Amino acid sequence: MLLGTGNPLPDPNRAGAATLIKAGARRFLVDAGRGVCMRLAAAGTLPVMLESVLLTHLHSDHICDLNDVITTHWIMSGQPTPLKVFGPAGTGQVVDGALAMLAPDLSYRLAHHADLTWSPEVAVTELTPGVLLDDGDVRVIAAATDHRPVEPTLAFRFEHAGRSIVVAGDTVPCDGLDELCVGADVHVQTVIRQDLVRLVPMQRFVDIIDYHSTVEQAAQTAARAGVATLVLTHQAPTPAPGAAEEWLALARQHFGGNVLFGEDLLEV
Repeated sequence: MLLGTGNPLPDPNRAGAATLIKAGARRFLVDAGRGVCMRLAAAGTLPVMLESVLLTHLHSDHICDLNDVITTHWIMSGQPTPLKVFGPAGTGQVVDGALAMLAPDLSYRLAHHADLTWSPEVAVTELTPGVLLDDGDVRVIAAATDHRPVEPTLAFRFEHAGRSIVVAGDTVPCDGLDELCVGADVHVQTVIRQDLVRLVPMQRFVDIIDYHSTVEQAAQTAARAGVATLVLTHQAPTPAPGAAEEWLALARQHFGGNVLFGEDLLEV
């Protein structure tokens, strides 16, 4: 389920980048952008129900509400329960910084609640490409992507009950992503419209072209890999109301499978 499909610019209808993966009764959160806990609640999931959080990269719009996930997980737990966070190198530094920022709040809650006798426990694993989970029920694979100068960056493939989904995050087309997507049922990809980005009179915004996949490139990745369904998310610029079909048409020129336009709380 797409929890948040927005980009770094605030939008009243789109939360920040976040995707919920459901594998039977198990729940995995990929990225933790703006408003993630509100969207989790709307999806019938709370942070205490998450098996783990996986971060594609450490750009602010993908992690800015990780602190909310940490806090909410902690205050809703009945006993000390580590929150598992997986991400690229630097994730430990981000979590340490979030906990430092939360230090006054933690002290207030510990002083006020007699039954709360422990601080948040966050178990961080900094990843390199490879299999990070394979327990006979769920298999999760991480692959390197290309969002330079942001590095390292990751995409994740989840496999369960004969189905597979890839969540790519921000990247241009690359070998790691191609290999991860082979034969996937669903590929969730951040996309931009280069033609629209170039119309924005700010070089800082135009600069995003060189490290994000265009709609056309995402479709070409899906076609090369034999993906069944391509989901366009985290679109930039923010699509105008009623513009979804324009975006879908661009993808269909290069990909013959199913294409979905990402909106918050879209379930695939």
